[in-house]
Amino acid sequence: MKIVMLEPLAINNETLEDLSKGLKDREYEFVAYDSVTDDVNELIDRIGDADAIIIANNPLPGEVIKAAPNLKFISVAFTGVDHVDIEVCKSKNIKVSNAAGYSTQAVAELVIGMIISKLRNLVECNTAVREGKTKGGLVGSELSGKTVGIVGTGAIGLRTAELLKAFGCNLLGYSTTVKEEGKKLGIKYVSLDELLEASDIITLHTPLNKETRFLINSKNIVLMKPNAILINCARGEVIEIDAVAKALNEEKIAGAAIDVFETEPPLPLDHVLFSAKNTILTPHVAFATHESMIRRAKITFENIYAWLDGEQINKII
Repeated sequence: MKIVMLEPLAINNETLEDLSKGLKDREYEFVAYDSVTDDVNELIDRIGDADAIIIANNPLPGEVIKAAPNLKFISVAFTGVDHVDIEVCKSKNIKVSNAAGYSTQAVAELVIGMIISKLRNLVECNTAVREGKTKGGLVGSELSGKTVGIVGTGAIGLRTAELLKAFGCNLLGYSTTVKEEGKKLGIKYVSLDELLEASDIITLHTPLNKETRFLINSKNIVLMKPNAILINCARGEVIEIDAVAKALNEEKIAGAAIDVFETEPPLPLDHVLFSAKNTILTPHVAFATHESMIRRAKITFENIYAWLDGEQINKII
């Protein structure tokens, strides 16, 4: 039995040794790569005759999966799996599990940080001080009392709602499933259009699929308030980037904070959001804390051990 970790999991060697010890105790072959590659041929070579692989958020295209003769299980050290060709996995009867829940707290905290950064003009204040200026009209707004629309009330959306409730926010929600837990937190479930029209802040927490691709687009972004702030720590293509940039530059909305894009950073230097007004951009770091990296590694290896024992946890397919 051979298990290959295709890319590093942002944990130290001691933690990796501890998590993989059970594989060696069973006398299974375990190979761990300490670099990331998107080269198809290199990925095929790395997988080789592996029975199971571990990946994080690096794309795993269908042609790579098709070229893996023994592959039976993929443990994805990530919540979303849209970077894995699931249809090819289904056709080859390859099982896939994810690391659901590892980044819930990390993402929710960054969302709060982004909201406060925008409301209090932290980026502009930092620049002003470094340029020898005063606050010069940089008077912010309080989060308390704001109406926040949460699009997607899964684990991350609900945790974000808990934190926002502590700040005294009014909560609106839009989700394919109305959650009783959300109602208990004070979330009022409404249509997407109603949420966009009424919210001072909109934060996105949906997976990427056929229904959610470009969920926020040129047709409905016009419903948002001119003082509205858009936060996206979900998936890049949940929003129509060009429409958001246009709305920002035309001051149809007040600002945005975006952590995810249509491709993984580094982004091209002419990316449309680089010239968008009042925008904070971060390089897909919402999930990335020391605590969450350890948590996801543990879940990822738990997936492997469960599969080796004839079970499947955190099942995607």
